[in-house]
Amino acid sequence: MSTVAGSDGLLRCPWAVSSADYQQYHDEEWGRPVTGEAALFERLSLEAFQSGLSWITILRKRPAFRKAFAGFDPTVVARFTDADRERLMADAGIVRNRAKIDAVIANAQALLDLPAGESLETLLEAHRVAPARPAPKSISDVPAVTEESTALAKALKKRGFRFVGPTTAYAMLQATGYANDHLESCWVRHDG
Repeated sequence: MSTVAGSDGLLRCPWAVSSADYQQYHDEEWGRPVTGEAALFERLSLEAFQSGLSWITILRKRPAFRKAFAGFDPTVVARFTDADRERLMADAGIVRNRAKIDAVIANAQALLDLPAGESLETLLEAHRVAPARPAPKSISDVPAVTEESTALAKALKKRGFRFVGPTTAYAMLQATGYANDHLESCWVRHDG
């Protein structure tokens, strides 16, 4: 399936036209550069929570996730206690999955433990998908895993990160602008 015209006539990736939430995310965030450790940590955390679920579920719960995880400030999240874990497990506004909650807390700790000069941003940059890669023409041309995402997942796991397999790592690269998988005729692909 190739691009689809939205109600405004702009051609978009087909997944973006199924709801206003998806359209806004597609138009304003997905594939656009994200910088800063807290913002990147949020995207990594949300991608991990999405595993096995629909992205729209995570997108709609995003404000509750931000509140529950202290704005995804890794310094704060790394200090979460067992009481915080129980608070999160009781929070109906988020996905209450103990393994994913524990992974986010562990990932905050791993982020803070990165060696001097290394950051989530530098790890993503080191695994950026080549900008010269041909633009996908249809949704079937968009991979779920790439060599870059497999290497990124391995690098993150080596540094103590959890819930970061190659598929999650690739979704992170896409969401943060380190891979541009907007379809060839999508207006966002050509928007500045």
